[in-house]
Amino acid sequence: MTLTVLRNARLFDGFAEELHEPIDIVIEGNRIREVVDGQAPPLEAIEVDVGGRTILPGLIDAHVHLMAVHLRAANNLDYPLTLMTAKALPRIKAMLDRGFTTVRDVAGADFGIRQALEEGLIIGPRAFVGGPGLTQTGGHADHRRRTDSRLDIDRNANGVDWFARIVDGPEAMRQAVRDELRKGADHIKLMASGGVGSPNDSIDDYQFSEEEIRMAADECAMRGSYVVAHTYGSTAVQRAVKNGVRTVEHCNLIDEETAAVVRDHDAFVVPTLVCYETTEKHGDELGLSPYVMSKLRYVNDAGIKMLEICERAGTRMGFGTDLMGEMEFAQSHEFVIRARVQKPIDVLRSATSVNAEILKKSGELGTVAPGALADLVVVDGNPLADISLLDGQGENLPLILKDGRLYKNDLPTRQAEGVSRAVHSMAS
Repeated sequence: MTLTVLRNARLFDGFAEELHEPIDIVIEGNRIREVVDGQAPPLEAIEVDVGGRTILPGLIDAHVHLMAVHLRAANNLDYPLTLMTAKALPRIKAMLDRGFTTVRDVAGADFGIRQALEEGLIIGPRAFVGGPGLTQTGGHADHRRRTDSRLDIDRNANGVDWFARIVDGPEAMRQAVRDELRKGADHIKLMASGGVGSPNDSIDDYQFSEEEIRMAADECAMRGSYVVAHTYGSTAVQRAVKNGVRTVEHCNLIDEETAAVVRDHDAFVVPTLVCYETTEKHGDELGLSPYVMSKLRYVNDAGIKMLEICERAGTRMGFGTDLMGEMEFAQSHEFVIRARVQKPIDVLRSATSVNAEILKKSGELGTVAPGALADLVVVDGNPLADISLLDGQGENLPLILKDGRLYKNDLPTRQAEGVSRAVHSMAS
């Protein structure tokens, strides 16, 4: 099996307060075999001189929508799946360019995209997918026009569109969750409150009955899966985590009491602040309605306060972005926004080891340690001192490995005689 050695590096392993240096990392196949203090012995391997740069675990974004190729939901609904997929491919590749070697899709992508990425048919991050989000009638993902009075919605197994599935009542929830898990979902997304982009509800609404939420969580638990919940207000957040939800997304309107409830239920908040800041700048020109823009400004103003509240409460926070379509370019700016409140080390942990725990992949993802998957990013400089190095489109990332395969490498490289570099390249 081909070996790759990254030499002369500084290392953030996903946990430690300080960088380890100097470090060599030995990769065998798609796993890290050794992390060596100092210098590893000569090996029959591909050797890359990192030149004192910083190695991070591959970054993880726990809230993306791979298939949302337009900001306005109505535009996405008009696309056939084939065209939507073709438009999604460059967006998916660009995430890997920014150093995100793993993403969690929370409404839209299915097992087909996940498998295409696993097989190398398309280039992009490893994906954990949930299929369509589940919404109640009139809930956050019910984007039907008000003139649509159908009660017998049968499109996409009782769905509104490719991104959402209408569910009303505990038994309907049981059937829907079982069906999406049957179809290969890694997790289940519930729309448990009103939202910014939905036409028929308020941000402060809370949605689904407690029985419906608990049913989804119980069904997921029996399959070793979990529930993700779209939430904004404190009532929605508390109803979700008290009834078994593992991660609550957004949470911009959370209060001190609710942050403590999330903490005490071993749940996670996944902030997505960049989507509000970026979309508020561009929403008018992209045709968002005045009603949607007013909701957007409301939650944007509350976002930084939410970070401060969760920091004080000791609530564990993952890392997400939630950018749609034209806004996807700003994905890595979430690091800069989060650092307005949090220490860079804590933001980096959110995007590595904390998100790995959310995905139930601790020890495999989000860390640099023997046995972990070889997802690695090299940074020009020290992001613990200047986290803005991660902003942009990967300009400061001269090397990216995913699953042990060199996706990008602009560093000096030597390969031992007889060792084929091609078998270790994603471009092969």
